[in-house]
Amino acid sequence: MRRILIFLAFACLALAQRRGVTAEDYLAFETAGDPNISPDAKSVAYTVTTIDQKSSRRTSRIWVAALDASRPPVPYTSPAASSAAPRWSPDGQSLAFLSARDQQRPQIWILSRSGGEARRLTNLENGASNIEWSPDSTHLVCLTRTGREQNKNSDVRHYTHANYKFNDTGWFDEKRSHLVVVDARTGAAKQITDGNDWNDLDPHWSPDSAKIAFVSNRTGHEFDFDHNTDVWVVSANGGPLTKISDHEGPDRSPRWSPDGRRIAYLGAEDEEAQPLIYLAPSDGGKSVAIGKNLDYQIGQIHWAEHGKAVYFDAGVKGETNIYRIDVSSGAVSPLTRGPRNVHAFAMHDNGAMVYLANDFEHLDDVYAVNNVEGKEQRVTNLNAALYEKLQMATVERMPYTAADGLEIDGFIVKPVNFDPSKKYPMVLSIHGGPAGMYGVDWYHEFQVYAGRGWAVFFCNPRGSTGYGHQFQRAVANEWGGKAYTDIMTGVQEALKRYPWIDRDRLGVTGGSYGGFMTNWIVTQTNIFKAAVTLRSISNFLSDDGTRDGAYGHEHDFGGDIFHNFDEYWKYSPLHYVQNVKTPTLVLHSDNDYRVPIEQGEQWFRALQHYHVTSEIVFFPRENHNLTRTGEPKHLVESLDWQCYWFDRFLNGNENARRPTD
Repeated sequence: MRRILIFLAFACLALAQRRGVTAEDYLAFETAGDPNISPDAKSVAYTVTTIDQKSSRRTSRIWVAALDASRPPVPYTSPAASSAAPRWSPDGQSLAFLSARDQQRPQIWILSRSGGEARRLTNLENGASNIEWSPDSTHLVCLTRTGREQNKNSDVRHYTHANYKFNDTGWFDEKRSHLVVVDARTGAAKQITDGNDWNDLDPHWSPDSAKIAFVSNRTGHEFDFDHNTDVWVVSANGGPLTKISDHEGPDRSPRWSPDGRRIAYLGAEDEEAQPLIYLAPSDGGKSVAIGKNLDYQIGQIHWAEHGKAVYFDAGVKGETNIYRIDVSSGAVSPLTRGPRNVHAFAMHDNGAMVYLANDFEHLDDVYAVNNVEGKEQRVTNLNAALYEKLQMATVERMPYTAADGLEIDGFIVKPVNFDPSKKYPMVLSIHGGPAGMYGVDWYHEFQVYAGRGWAVFFCNPRGSTGYGHQFQRAVANEWGGKAYTDIMTGVQEALKRYPWIDRDRLGVTGGSYGGFMTNWIVTQTNIFKAAVTLRSISNFLSDDGTRDGAYGHEHDFGGDIFHNFDEYWKYSPLHYVQNVKTPTLVLHSDNDYRVPIEQGEQWFRALQHYHVTSEIVFFPRENHNLTRTGEPKHLVESLDWQCYWFDRFLNGNENARRPTD
């Protein structure tokens, strides 16, 4: 008994010495990515991304581990240059990957499994992406960008289409993405598709290495916001195309059946519809949906069980897992389970799988199963040393009933070192989209909030994915309607269920759609003492004319701004800004083309005009994805600014320091 008491005492001491997560911990995290299973189903190659704090840049290395975790993982590439997209040759002799190394743009490199230095295979002028080996291991297919060079005598940008910018890639040029087949021995490259009015994407080899399926919008209207992408097949030597899909809406993710006779792909009637899994003859013909009542937001698809099933990943009610759909019957069953986010999975012919999984307290690690009925094996244990120093907050599911009786999923995070006898502030966080999903996932910012002593409430109101298409599209024509009441009902329910939440110290935050809703909320209620709005919409009229998807809210407001002007203005927070009393911090990125910077500026200037306590922070060089893929120092600074504002107004700290002070 004495030994047990001593052990418990040491355990309690170790726990007490742990601290909450900070924004700066982001710089120490290791992130796993892109697992790829070896042909012998004994190894998995994957990437590990770390951060160089001095340069504020991410570096990825390729590692290889035993599928059964019988040996420690070993690095296959140097930390001197980033390497990505590890792909085993089907004969198991080589590992291909992408790296810039001595080039400005990523090229294909080959590493012999028997050892030695990697050799650069390609020298494509505009680099390579989306690589895949031919099944006979003699060639690779990749994408590269080709087309007219910019006039060297001028740096002006000239366009004849309204679609001339995109958030992730910036301003468009005259180059287009096309397929290139590369000889794996000599590096000789042959471009097999072309065209100045479309991009070709997502190439995949046929089992006999003779053909390649890919995705392209060949209507000639891709740059007129036409979303009718199709699946096509071309010979590996080039030549005429065969159209496989037969929908007016977007089709994507072509995958050959093991016998090469069929192609599975994801297709939808229009861009807002839930995709279904279709099967089509690989030489052309009518497509047939499997699981016609499938109401999932599907990510990846893979053939399995020698053509008897297709596996896919999907988020359902706050959890993301891998599912099996029977090709003959359409019956769906889960392959992985539990409160976590399982994604980025890869398959082997024998049924083995590798994938990434995270949860609310852990970042991604690589997991494997040796076959469909096999036991899951954790392959990596990244960040283990850091976890030993940290006290993680936990998430608790809090379902509740909306005002009109609909069931809504809510989640509550208790502060680190929670004491039920104390009162705590609470931060309401609203996800983007609105077609997004909160749930059991890794959210660095929530851990930081909890580490600062603040509870967090988040939920999946109408508009969220994971609850079916009807639920997802329930925000149409009322962005500030039932979704707002869903959220506020959840806040009131949290206050009712958890008396330790201080109703006089509530904060609200969100990004993109969550930023819109943050702005909307503070025009409708004054119960929040602080608001932080990130990359937020304030005025739909100007947003629709300046964002990367011009007039992209037609499905949300029943038409474009010219035919439904009043509706756009009705749901613009700027329309009601005179009602705002909540101190508000506005965070926006200079190069945000999804929600242009003028949206943040309009909101801030209007707040200032009405004498609302407010500040604005601009992040140079960043786009709409700052809080996920921005420069590491900016990502950390963004979180520090959020904490400064909530510290100042939720904790009442008049001496709260700005990150720039």
